[in-house]
Amino acid sequence: MKIYEQIIKVKTTDLDELKHVNNVRYVQWVNDIAKANWLKLASQNTLKDYFWVLINHHITYKSQAVLNDNILLKTFVKSSLGVTSTRIVEIYNNDTQKLLAVSETKWCFMDAKTKKPTRITPEIIILFH
Repeated sequence: MKIYEQIIKVKTTDLDELKHVNNVRYVQWVNDIAKANWLKLASQNTLKDYFWVLINHHITYKSQAVLNDNILLKTFVKSSLGVTSTRIVEIYNNDTQKLLAVSETKWCFMDAKTKKPTRITPEIIILFH
């Protein structure tokens, strides 16, 4: 399993009326890091031939984040089988290492030409494991 990480800083636009990070923003971060991980690992040919669609999303919120917190996003692919992969995203306060949220998402591997699900190739599995 290969872990991919990013650090981001909480901005005013990330906050809700309670002055902590809006739950919707966590969902956006999960999507953003999954996409960044895919774009970093996949070749230009692979990006041209395939894409992923989200089919299931579960997130557990553990603690809050506030303005100017440094957030550590960690992600890895837990499993790949057939046409789907399960990805984990852990969201931490980078300064305290406190876990803020954990997400498990299921993604379907798609053929760019047919726009239909396609079996995840061994080459793709190797990228993530």
